[in-house]
Amino acid sequence: QLQLVESGGGLVHPGGSLRLSCTVSGAPLSGYVMGWFRQAPGKEREGVSCISVSGGHTYYIDSVKGRFQISRDNAKNEVYLQMNDLNPEDTATYVCAARPLGFATVEGLCQGQFSVRHEGQGIQVTVFS
Repeated sequence: QLQLVESGGGLVHPGGSLRLSCTVSGAPLSGYVMGWFRQAPGKEREGVSCISVSGGHTYYIDSVKGRFQISRDNAKNEVYLQMNDLNPEDTATYVCAARPLGFATVEGLCQGQFSVRHEGQGIQVTVFS
């Protein structure tokens, strides 16, 4: 059973940065398309960023383009989300998610056309003045 554990969240002022990490165990990361999703109170969950197995193809939701960067290290079984220039609208619980390599596309996973098969407990990111 794949297990995902997020770390790196916390409190930050507007304009600040955080780096989220997702440590995966139970299977090689190289078998999964990965993504970061977030959900703020009263809002629907959204796919923030997703990444292909090789890391060569990525997707970002419009609101984070140019500010967030997703990456992965298959040898370490880790996925990262570097978040820069954070603003209060980025406040949410961030969840690391995985889908086995196969039919899923990076865009499809983030946009909900392909379902998440495994996810972590989530970690809180709060941006406050």
